[in-house]
Amino acid sequence: MIQAGTPYQTEAIVLRVIDYGDSDRIVTFCTSGFGKIRGIAKGARRSRKRFANALEPFSCLRIQFSRKRPESLALITGCDILSHFSGIRADLEKTLAASYLIDLTDQFTPEDKKHEALFVLLRDFLLLLDGTAVTDALMRFFEVRLLGISGYDPVMTHCLRCKTSIGKQAAYRFDAAKGGLTCDACGPENPAAIGLSLGTIRTLLMARDMEIDRLGRLLLSGQSAEESRRVLSCFIRHILGRELKSVHVLNEIRRLNI
Repeated sequence: MIQAGTPYQTEAIVLRVIDYGDSDRIVTFCTSGFGKIRGIAKGARRSRKRFANALEPFSCLRIQFSRKRPESLALITGCDILSHFSGIRADLEKTLAASYLIDLTDQFTPEDKKHEALFVLLRDFLLLLDGTAVTDALMRFFEVRLLGISGYDPVMTHCLRCKTSIGKQAAYRFDAAKGGLTCDACGPENPAAIGLSLGTIRTLLMARDMEIDRLGRLLLSGQSAEESRRVLSCFIRHILGRELKSVHVLNEIRRLNI
């Protein structure tokens, strides 16, 4: 709980920035210690000392802030850049991928409620993206881990109806409305359920639990990449009630090979 008038500092990643008035900026952060915070940086558009080149989307910072009242915007009094992710900013596809990661994190991060695991997930995947190419595997592994730590972990270890563990059959179907798998023996109640092979399921389960520095060894075949993209995008769209514009732009740019 943030106490009015008390100064705080925390690690933070910039999610969104809006220019306000002649010189201020309203910034939304995903923070390590306080969940999602919205704050105003007075004079940020003119200051060359306190905020120079810092308040940009997906910058990782250490911010100093306070709040006059519990319901008011935080007052951002200073920040230090921890990582600017120059490798991402120099590449259009990486920039769009990072925009999707922060957009998705924004949707799932609770406001003013500590959720350090979400911050660490976003920071670690931005570091991965900064040093490697954009791949289907990287994007899907972020999604499945985000869902898990946000409390929306898809049920992929057993059939929702008969409770039989996966492995008895070669293919299953994923029902986004139910949040899990049904085996072919039970059959889906929902005709819109999406087919998912056993290999794809096992890869996603490994990606959910594997140490992040080992994720680069885990690959998705062409079939698994397509299956996991369809399943996770459908599930995320069901949870949020809409498709994020950032994922549509990223998919379109990748389709056009720009």
